[in-house]
Amino acid sequence: MKKIFLSVTAMMLLFSCQNDTTEMAPETSAVLKRGCASSDVLAAQIKADPSLALAMNKIENFTNNAMTSGRLVNGKVQIPVVVNVLYRTASENISLAQIQSQIDVLNRDFNAQNTDFSSVPTLFSTVKANVGISFVLQNVVRRATTVQSWTTNDAMKRSATGITPTTPSTVLNMWACNLGGGILGYAQFPGGASSTDGVVMDNNAFGSTGSVSAPFNLGRTATHEVGHWMNLRHIWGDANCGSDFVSDTPTHNEANYGVPAYPSLSLCTGNPVEMTMNYMDYTDDRGMYMFSNGQKSRMAALFVSGGARANFGI
Repeated sequence: MKKIFLSVTAMMLLFSCQNDTTEMAPETSAVLKRGCASSDVLAAQIKADPSLALAMNKIENFTNNAMTSGRLVNGKVQIPVVVNVLYRTASENISLAQIQSQIDVLNRDFNAQNTDFSSVPTLFSTVKANVGISFVLQNVVRRATTVQSWTTNDAMKRSATGITPTTPSTVLNMWACNLGGGILGYAQFPGGASSTDGVVMDNNAFGSTGSVSAPFNLGRTATHEVGHWMNLRHIWGDANCGSDFVSDTPTHNEANYGVPAYPSLSLCTGNPVEMTMNYMDYTDDRGMYMFSNGQKSRMAALFVSGGARANFGI
């Protein structure tokens, strides 16, 4: 793993050229495409507060050192979760069963207990990972609202308009609401303000029962967004043949959508077979079903002493 040293300017350039109109534009075609706004939100946060780039650079250096020195988590990390539900209609006030179904999906996906884990191609069988992180639903907070559609401006996290996060230094906060603009969800990367820390999800892509609908009906949007919350980047690095800072994921030239036929060859140097089934690509829920060992190490580095999420403990 090569070391990552980014200046403030480099960080701002990296995240200012990520905008994919597919992510932000309303879906108008018959084929629905995944829309994750995490990188767009990060770009806006860095623009508003350039010191965030320095904080994230420190996290990158710490992560690299933790991964190369072997100072990773021994045992399993258990993450308490508070789900904040904002609703205008009865259907947006998703049921406890739907919420629990999402927690169950996270537990399966992060512990290699998902039934489609066995579908990982032989080529990637030596790097497919059991991340070993579990999730426990601690509480559900609900609030009625007159807001018809939410954006990525974090208004759902403010007391005046939404629900403030519960002890974000030790709890993963998730907001379920009606996200607009074709966005399924977005997450805040480690290093950002605690007042906005957590994961936001469209209520129609939250969990695997209730109001969800195909092709985003298996709870994998939250798996993807929690991956961002644990410092994973999109597998194509948000740039043509970009880097996700992980050594065992092939270089992708761009995002993949739908359920690509295997093998899908990258147009990048060497034309590697793409890991389209990785949770950090943009494929449909049924098309993503693995993390890699490198991604596992990157996530685990957050929880060691001195890590960005070390308060969550072991």
